Amino acid sequence: MSRRTPRAPRALIATTLTAAAFAAVALAACATPVHETQTVAAVASDTAAPLLAPTVVTSPAPNDRIAAAPPATEQAPTSPSRAKVAVGTADATGRAATAAAVPGWPGRALRNMARRFESARQEPRPVPNDRGEPGGDREQYDRIEDNPFLAVASNPRSTFSVDVDAASYGNVRRFLLQGQRPPADAVRIEELVNYFPYALPAPRGEDPIAITTEVAPAPWRPEHRLVRVALKARPIDVAELPPSNLVFLIDVSGSMNEPNKLPLVKRALRLLVDQLRPQDRIAIVVYAGSAGLVLPSTPGDEKARIAEAIDRLEAGGSTAGGEGLALAYRVARERRVPNGTNRVILATDGDFNVGPSSDAEMERLVEAKRAEGTYLTVLGFGTGNYQDAKMEKLAKQGNGNYAYVDDLGEARKVLVHELGATLHTVADDVKLQVEFNPAAVRGYRLIGYEDRLLRDEDFADDRKDAGDVGAGHAVTALYEVVPAGVTGTVTLRGVDPLRYGAAPAPHASARAELLYVQLRYKRPGESTSRLMTHPVAASVTRDPSPDFRFAASVAEFGMLLRNSEHKGRATAGQVLTLARGALGGDEGGYRAEFVRLVERWQELDRVTASRDR
Repeated sequence: MSRRTPRAPRALIATTLTAAAFAAVALAACATPVHETQTVAAVASDTAAPLLAPTVVTSPAPNDRIAAAPPATEQAPTSPSRAKVAVGTADATGRAATAAAVPGWPGRALRNMARRFESARQEPRPVPNDRGEPGGDREQYDRIEDNPFLAVASNPRSTFSVDVDAASYGNVRRFLLQGQRPPADAVRIEELVNYFPYALPAPRGEDPIAITTEVAPAPWRPEHRLVRVALKARPIDVAELPPSNLVFLIDVSGSMNEPNKLPLVKRALRLLVDQLRPQDRIAIVVYAGSAGLVLPSTPGDEKARIAEAIDRLEAGGSTAGGEGLALAYRVARERRVPNGTNRVILATDGDFNVGPSSDAEMERLVEAKRAEGTYLTVLGFGTGNYQDAKMEKLAKQGNGNYAYVDDLGEARKVLVHELGATLHTVADDVKLQVEFNPAAVRGYRLIGYEDRLLRDEDFADDRKDAGDVGAGHAVTALYEVVPAGVTGTVTLRGVDPLRYGAAPAPHASARAELLYVQLRYKRPGESTSRLMTHPVAASVTRDPSPDFRFAASVAEFGMLLRNSEHKGRATAGQVLTLARGALGGDEGGYRAEFVRLVERWQELDRVTASRDR
């Protein structure tokens, strides 16, 4: 007796963009006649300069989002749910100045910037969460306690799982552009830093990952050192990727009936479909009050059939997330591709509210399917009831990545420009362990990665799960290091001295080293890890690379957003000086966008300060 495929939930509410919105897009396109495949001209020199070298160049408007930051005001804001969907255009003079300052700026990028900042003019009302912070009465974030400074004498090693997620940056951007301060727990500094592309050397040998390190003074506390440990995975051309078996699991519940939710999901899905090859397959599962199969697994070259299924998606009902996951995994198993990519891609606001939806139950399901070789990618959408904590946990347990998609530009970044990294894993269970030389280091602090920390003994335990790295992914970890002999700057956490002796002195050959990096990874499908090592000299550069300076500026901004006790002498002005001096070529405009977001935060800060006086 054959098993019947469950029907898709009945469509309740159709959500579409207005004709006026599309007319505004066309109008903005005509006003910006540049070719979208051209890259951004360099606006800052990469030549040797001090870490905080000022720049006199005004940063351009960045990639897909920002044409001109609207002023923060104390005007009574409107509700986010009532904000207009129509595409807004920036001040014509400001846009013309931007286009003149940056010849060849991508047309699509500029139009999307104008759209996002026009939306920001709506100034939505900050709705407090359960801790009195803005972000919606049902948005949930796990609490983050900043990593402390540890004494090397009692904590010589630091061990953690890598994290390639970047959802926190998109979410922080959403808050700032809505005229709100992001909740501190929404700011995961490692995800802010890892959002950006960096010019890192690709692997040359058999290992699929290359390790690069750099040491310079910490901008916010120059007595200390900032150590950058950067990883680069081997890139793979999209045409060379193995066949993909993808199941899109789409939340079509009533909570997705907003312009920045299901309609944006559909547009994002079309972008991915355009990249599919004949050897790839895609299925679409939806869930609301129940789960259903909208599109059986279909070859990637049947684009008209796939598009028709996407067009039928409409929102309505409650949210049976657990039931949808189970069906999606079942569909993925039926079309499993040996030695290929088998992945469920969940698109949701995370608001699961009926059926088997407990975090623990869904995490166990995701873990079990991960062991079978089917990974989970999570794409978050929307505001107000956004369940960040739940979605991050699911992606972490599913050996997948987690991104927050706030507009079509971000969807294009994740599903087109970073397609290989999003879909194809080149290294499983990637762990880093850094051992500090007590002759050169008195203490240290890992910046970010608070929810990725591991015990030292977990490093060599191949049963311990860790993060996975996709083709072409770049991962950065930053340590603030207290050099030996530096006292009185911070409080170091340690333990009482040993009764039966101290650790042995470093080997003579290692005395010129600052620290020693070890990395373990597994090739996909293998159960035994491989070890890579990388010693780091104690020498300090006074001329760090643009990538180093930019990563430092992002980390410093993250500490300001979190109001971290470890921010030292960090200021927004210093962040801007660092970032503006490290824009480089900035293909895609992501760094210039960051500059505008920091400027936006400054405006909000000034408004708050004047209101409090």
